[in-house]
This record gives sequence, structure tokens and C-alpha cells, in this order.
Amino acid sequence: MKAAVIVFPGSNCDRDLKTAFQAAGFDVSMVWHKDATLPDGVDLVGVPGGFSYGDYLRSGAIAAQSPICRAVADHAVRGGYVLGICNGFQILTETGLLPGALMRNQRIKYICRTVPLVVGEGDSVFTSGYEAGQTIHIPIAHHDGNYVADDQTLERIRAEGRVAFTYADNPNGSVHDIAGIVSENGRVLGMMPHPERAADPALGNTDGRRLFAGLAEAFATA
Repeated sequence: MKAAVIVFPGSNCDRDLKTAFQAAGFDVSMVWHKDATLPDGVDLVGVPGGFSYGDYLRSGAIAAQSPICRAVADHAVRGGYVLGICNGFQILTETGLLPGALMRNQRIKYICRTVPLVVGEGDSVFTSGYEAGQTIHIPIAHHDGNYVADDQTLERIRAEGRVAFTYADNPNGSVHDIAGIVSENGRVLGMMPHPERAADPALGNTDGRRLFAGLAEAFATA
């Protein structure tokens, strides 16, 4: 099982994501944003959190134009798996791999705390380590996490079971409490909360570890 973690100027969760992947059994490569290709044989690409390019223009807007994002998009089109966390979610919406956008938090404040999430009802490899409807606790750390989309898009992703996680106590104003969504083929997940920050007992919380373990189990049995 091979994973790649993309590194942008301003990424600050790239090594955390690498550690979480490795703990789940993945062989991990770190890939610089100016590279034009992914390593051979990569199964899963992680787009980490942080503040790529200082969040200039819009969060993720400049990073989405990096050469490596073309390779990530091609990987997704071929049926490869992609996990975007926080700034990574923002980048995935900017590339068009996921619908909607992440706007400024409702109260115009940066939020950094652990929040309760409800696991969605959809059948996704990213949530396979949990039970549908289960409440888990995952940290958030963002200023632009307010998910928005037009009514038609919202109706479609909800009807298709593509809402992977919702906030039990909406901290940022996201429409329909959405905290994470998957692509039409179920192989791309974007989520604002940070499961990699809840993946080790030393962090005081292991609720995020099951996301990575579920991915590893799915790849190991594929």
C-alpha cells in the first residue's frame, strides 16, 4: 500500500498526515508541489492541512494551480483515492475535484478545538472504520471552514449519500452542518476536521485512527 503526501509552501500538517498513514501500514512518499508527477504505484494521495501560499487570494486557490495538482486530478480521474484535510479540502474544491467552496467562518474567527462529528450514512471507504450515525470527536483548526454550495449541488450530494461527516454542534456555519464530502465515485474525500491529530494515544484521542485503519484494510483486501 503506497500513499503520497503533497507538500506546499505553508503546509503544516504534512508530517502529521505522513505519520498517521505510516501507523496504518502505508509506505509514504512526500511530494513537493512543483513536481509534475506522483510516484509510481501510489494508491492514495493525501493533501494536508495548513496555509498553502499564506491563504492569499482564497484558501487553496494558488495551490490548486501547482503542477502536482494536475497529477492529483489525473490520479482521481483514473479512479485513484485522494484525502484532503482542512486546507486540503479547500484545495480539492478549488481544483474542481469536489463541489462547493469553503468560506470564512460564520463569526469571522479562527476556531481551534475538538468537535463532535456524526458519521454519514453513505457507503464510503473513508468511513468504513466507523458505524453510520456514530459520533466521534476530531479537532478542527480553521478560519475558512464554512462549507457552501448551490441548492442543486446540495440536494444531489445529500441524495447520493456523499456527506461523509456532519458537525453535531456546527462551529462555523457550514450549510446543513457539512464537515466532509466525497466525490461521485466515492474515492475523493474532503473534510475540514483533522483526523491525523486524533490518531495516536499520545495525543489523547484516537477517534481519527479508525479512518486510516479503515483505508488500510480496504486496500489490503482489494
